[in-house]
Amino acid sequence: MARLLKKMDAKISEYKDKKFEGSQEEFDECLRTSTTVYVGNLSFFTTEEQLYEIFSKCGDIKRIVMGLHKENKTPCGFCFVVFYTREDTEDCVKYINGTTLDDRAIRVDFDWGFQEGRQYGRGMSGGQVRDEYRTEYDSGRGGFGQLLKDGVQAQQQMGVPVPQQGRIRDPAPRGGRDFKERFERGPPAKRQRMEWGHQPPPPPPPRDSPPRDRNPRFRDEDSDRED
Repeated sequence: MARLLKKMDAKISEYKDKKFEGSQEEFDECLRTSTTVYVGNLSFFTTEEQLYEIFSKCGDIKRIVMGLHKENKTPCGFCFVVFYTREDTEDCVKYINGTTLDDRAIRVDFDWGFQEGRQYGRGMSGGQVRDEYRTEYDSGRGGFGQLLKDGVQAQQQMGVPVPQQGRIRDPAPRGGRDFKERFERGPPAKRQRMEWGHQPPPPPPPRDSPPRDRNPRFRDEDSDRED
């Protein structure tokens, strides 16, 4: 019966929180009657004031609980929003899920109800589990994943060279980076022609000594051509 109701209402998630101590049927019933929503994929820099401004458009808010890093108690990318009525809660999931906040599409799901302790991250480092294993750089959620950062730090302590991530490279000249490398490896004369833009090279400096006399034989040949 519970699974049938889920299919009738696609907003009810199939996910069951491991912290919930009841049965699956009891969990499903809580989701159908709760006035609490879970908000995920938040930037670490999103404030409670920003959340209140957006979620209050769906109804009166009873409470907002910011998700915190378990160790340093700083925001770690999620929160709980508690409304007074079920109707406002359903409107929140319907209209705000997928909204862009701080350049991120936030996720809004029905929640079975906030309990003390659920505001802390469940990852090994104290944040959210998803931020432990991330390999892509996310400036809104602390950069790289914690496990990747720990591995880089361990390599640095061992003296192992670590490639620079996100380093801005020098712009390559026209023709691409391969063109630049070939240009730098080319012979000096070729580099000069490229640097001069295919213009003739500057004239050589004047000689200190006077030019040698030409061979008389060649001088005679020149005279014949002039005639």
